[in-house]
Amino acid sequence: MLKDYNGNITVKIDGIAASAASVIAMAGTTVLMSPVSMLMIHNPATLAFGDAGDMKKAIEMLNEVKESIINAYELKTGMSRAKISHLMDSETWMNAYKAVELGFADDILFRNADEDTDDEDEEKLEIGKETEEEPEPPTPEKEDDEEDEEKKTPPSPPTKQKADAMMFSRKTADNALITKISKHYKETPATPTNKGRSVNELMERLNLMKR
Repeated sequence: MLKDYNGNITVKIDGIAASAASVIAMAGTTVLMSPVSMLMIHNPATLAFGDAGDMKKAIEMLNEVKESIINAYELKTGMSRAKISHLMDSETWMNAYKAVELGFADDILFRNADEDTDDEDEEKLEIGKETEEEPEPPTPEKEDDEEDEEKKTPPSPPTKQKADAMMFSRKTADNALITKISKHYKETPATPTNKGRSVNELMERLNLMKR
């Protein structure tokens, strides 16, 4: 019925459009999602009872229902039917940005205003850079001094704070803690004690046994 409407249809998802609700959303000319909304697609389900023939009919019915749902997703996203089928098999949940990336939605609500302000800020920065006075070229004497200073002071090593933060994991933290503890509390190897007997002692015992 929505597709039969001659005008443009704008669908706004401000909460969760899951299962059949995601199919209805595909009828919109423009699908907009809130930044905190979700969209979910999955395989159709039903209840069935009876003999093997009844179960077979239920399976055939579900397969046809799935194909009809894929028709709606395919028209909106332009994705292949095989890929859509895999997404449905996995019961795929999508946030707003993922839904736009896959083609289930067209844009994010409230995002255009933020982007406009960011563009204006960038333009102001560019204008400010153009109006800045260019520094005077250094004299040959200054250049020589700068070269000498560069030779004296070695370049500082690059910081690794960003990389360390990105590679953080519980296992890495545990290993680092164990390494630090082991450095402070090194176990001294125990000196082996000689529990054997000398040759003289053994000879004395043999002589006693002979007597």
